[in-house]
Amino acid sequence: MTLNDWFEKAMTHQEYIEEMETHKENLLHIYNSFTAPEDTDFFNNLKDKKLRVIVLTEDWCGDAMMNTPILLHLAEKTNMEVRMLLRDQNLELMDQYLTKGKSRSIPIFIFIDTDGNEVAKWGPRAEYVQQFVDEIRADLPDKEAENYKEKFNEMIQTMTESFRQEEKLWNEVYTSLKNTLMNI
Repeated sequence: MTLNDWFEKAMTHQEYIEEMETHKENLLHIYNSFTAPEDTDFFNNLKDKKLRVIVLTEDWCGDAMMNTPILLHLAEKTNMEVRMLLRDQNLELMDQYLTKGKSRSIPIFIFIDTDGNEVAKWGPRAEYVQQFVDEIRADLPDKEAENYKEKFNEMIQTMTESFRQEEKLWNEVYTSLKNTLMNI
């Protein structure tokens, strides 16, 4: 399948959000709380490129919960149509975008032109967010430890709350997306 085929197969972002169960409220909170900067020149330049975006995602993913609303704001400013594919139902495409060649980390944003050619890829995290996650993970006990599962769940709760509330993280995602798209 071509990227155009994947785009056509995908659901709209509205359909995706309507079907969400796990992080819908958090995603909408971020969407309603985030304000994109006034990057008029950048937005106009991107608008001229007439890009579309395929998002590989899942509702349970905290990174997707935070990154997707930022992308949606950028898409609105630049008239980019965003379509969503569930990772676990689209492994044929997902496996072409593995993180470090082995991990099915999401979200992955695939930017395509009007002919369906990939012009940029972003995801699953901004570098600053990755550093934040690495710092939190450093405190986890060994996977064999008796309290690993409890500490892992606490870490996920901390990450989710940080992703939901910390504007610094949102702004870093925006900046990372902008840097990816500036030179296409």
